[in-house]
Amino acid sequence: MSQFSFEYPWVFALVVLFLICAKFCKIKGRSIYFPHLESLLLGSSRRSSLLVLLKWLGIVMAITALASPIITKEYSSSNREGRDIVLIIDASESMLQDRFDASNLRKNKFQVVQEVASDFVAKRTNDRIGLVTFADVAFIASPLTFETEFLEQIIKMQRIGVAGKRTAINDSLVQTYNMLAKSKAKSKIAILLTDGVDNMSQVPFADIKNLVEQSDVKLYTIGIGSSRDYDGRYLKALAEAGKGQAFGASNAQMLSQIYAKIDAMEATEIEDKKYVKHTYLYIYPLFVSIIALLLFMYIRNMRSVS
Repeated sequence: MSQFSFEYPWVFALVVLFLICAKFCKIKGRSIYFPHLESLLLGSSRRSSLLVLLKWLGIVMAITALASPIITKEYSSSNREGRDIVLIIDASESMLQDRFDASNLRKNKFQVVQEVASDFVAKRTNDRIGLVTFADVAFIASPLTFETEFLEQIIKMQRIGVAGKRTAINDSLVQTYNMLAKSKAKSKIAILLTDGVDNMSQVPFADIKNLVEQSDVKLYTIGIGSSRDYDGRYLKALAEAGKGQAFGASNAQMLSQIYAKIDAMEATEIEDKKYVKHTYLYIYPLFVSIIALLLFMYIRNMRSVS
């Protein structure tokens, strides 16, 4: 937003003084040091309207320059502190179970997770997000990226059975923490989602818990489906070790609410800074004043010579 103003508006009172002096001041005798002062202050019946115009244009523009016209413009910038987030999604055979979404009973759990995870990614425009998928083995489906549309496509492309049928939760966490270990982000987050119990990992629970505890990554865990299907105590222990929180979702609506809650808890930090730019314009009226007074004196002297 731009605003025009004068730094010293009271200087315009000099115009009134010049007008008063032009009418009432009587200079007795010729000035030695300022031979044109009388011409600037007093009018003469012999002067043309051009001389009068130049005289007062020079005076008014000089006073305008002294008043210091200025344009003030405010700028604002937002410094957004993004996070590095890894979504860890179970792609084991049990995720094919349907009746998880009351609005569409034919939709299986994995399809619901794909939709909810994609919605979560679409909202995190200031974060880098990666994807780890696991079943018998865990693999990095997408490295950390700002390209949310690309990641949404990667999520939609995932299929049950590509990584096997069973569940290797601990191994997926190893992949995730190795990825985030290279991150220089101030805030690093992992969101683990599973509907089962670890029955395939090469890394024991004690080792993975130690890794999670020593890392600066905040870990959220989500168990979906019936609470009998996944190990709630195991997921809670991981979340506590990772200074995060454990959740359980028995249906699609609850799952959406959980991701929305995590999104709110890990909101992007925005720091607004305001800058003010001053553009001084006194040079323009000063230039006009000098030209006008020079022309005034030139024309007056030419008339005197003639």
